[in-house]
Amino acid sequence: MNDLMTVVDWSRWQFALTAMYHWLFVPLTLGLSVIVGIMETAYYRTRDPRRLAMTKFWMTLFGINFAVGVATGIILEFEFGTNWSNYSWFVGDIFGAPLAIEGLFAFFMESTFIAIMFFGWNKVSARFHLAATWLTALGASISALWILVANAWMQYPVGMEFDPAQMRNVMDDFWAVALSPVAIHKFFHAVFDGWVLAGVFVCGVSAWLLLKGRRREMAISSIKIGAWTGFIGLVLTIWTGDQSAVDVARVQPMKLAAMEGLYNGSTSQELVAFGILKGGHERLSDADPFHFKIGIPYGLSILANHDPGSFVPGINDIIAGISVNADGDTVSTVSYADRIMLGKKAHEALRAFDSALAAGDSTAMAEARADIKECYPYFGYGYLDSPEEAVPPVGVTFYSFRVMVIAGGYLLLFLLVALWSVYRRPSLWKSRLWLWIAVISVPVVWICSQAGWVTAEVGRQPWIIQDLMPTRAAISAIPAGSVILTFWIFAAVFTALLAAEVTIMIRQINKKEEE
Repeated sequence: MNDLMTVVDWSRWQFALTAMYHWLFVPLTLGLSVIVGIMETAYYRTRDPRRLAMTKFWMTLFGINFAVGVATGIILEFEFGTNWSNYSWFVGDIFGAPLAIEGLFAFFMESTFIAIMFFGWNKVSARFHLAATWLTALGASISALWILVANAWMQYPVGMEFDPAQMRNVMDDFWAVALSPVAIHKFFHAVFDGWVLAGVFVCGVSAWLLLKGRRREMAISSIKIGAWTGFIGLVLTIWTGDQSAVDVARVQPMKLAAMEGLYNGSTSQELVAFGILKGGHERLSDADPFHFKIGIPYGLSILANHDPGSFVPGINDIIAGISVNADGDTVSTVSYADRIMLGKKAHEALRAFDSALAAGDSTAMAEARADIKECYPYFGYGYLDSPEEAVPPVGVTFYSFRVMVIAGGYLLLFLLVALWSVYRRPSLWKSRLWLWIAVISVPVVWICSQAGWVTAEVGRQPWIIQDLMPTRAAISAIPAGSVILTFWIFAAVFTALLAAEVTIMIRQINKKEEE
């Protein structure tokens, strides 16, 4: 058992490492491709050689980031087969279909048109080159769409039915998977997050150029485009984030409770703006889990249900079976203790079905199939030994959510000041203090983006598929030593790739204006 948990823990760490490195590159690709498209559109309309130079400058940085992002993304997909083979079998074609579409359609689309972007200057017409640039941006977003559809299905499994004969889930409604509200909101939230990151990145790099006294005209023009892209992206990110919060309240209430450090819910529930959790707080305790906190009255009720007087269940409530239905009404559902019992019953029925199948007993197979179908919504709970195991790491989820929100608030203020100053107070962009604030904002936007993914993924633990499969049941039968070794190999390789990208980008940014 100890070796099993070692494999589980190290496999989770390895996947988290790969995913977080990959997410360093993805949002910049999504946003910078749009910004480059805007810049080239301006060049196409004006034929101003200065706009052409600006387009090529940012296009080069996009290309460097794109190449490294592809390398980490490929490894990420391979890990589903190497480390999570039980999961890959259990999800069948449901998880594989979006990834196959992403690889066969979106990735090939990106690969084709990115070649024209970089090597098609003076070889194709200006109109066709502009179209290739925008199609590359579209391809990057479509690629993100199908990956996020797959991820959203893990958080909200729909459009499928479990086939006990295959012991796997089978897709029975592709559009339910592809058009799940969780998938749609997650997709737009991630894409607009990319706009924010790229917009702040462009402002920060342009501020660096101004600090060095180079490419001033290009830097100011870039700041205008970057700040507008980032600001529009942030407003839309906040809107889609609100929609995602409602989704989480409906389909992953435990995640929402962990995000708030909420153990005992109430009506008109406040939102914790900032707080310090007590270490080692016990679930069943009625004591206040905070050393101190600053709350926003009615905030969580509004966030979760768009109703200031609504009830929001806490961790204890959810475990006891108290929840909120799709209409926002407080209802009694199945307690976690009963879910564990029903999950184990589903496991027993599956074993009975397998025995009946081997014996050719169709009557017993039909009875077992009916039992499986009845209890299947709680199938994953059958792997748990106690309700407490279904509670995610509250501290990590709580603090990462606050880092995301606080950093997002800072970025909103920064982008507003950037837009105001570039049009109304251009002299601000001569202030070394403000320029350094712009440069420092670049790591802040990455921290904000990473914190959002930590909240989304840690908050759904222990599930790899919500309610249907915990991580302990999803791993491959591989030695713990192999996972530990590859973890450190990947850590070294990804760190080297990141260092190489940063080095190459810095050299490109600091190149003299020769072109």
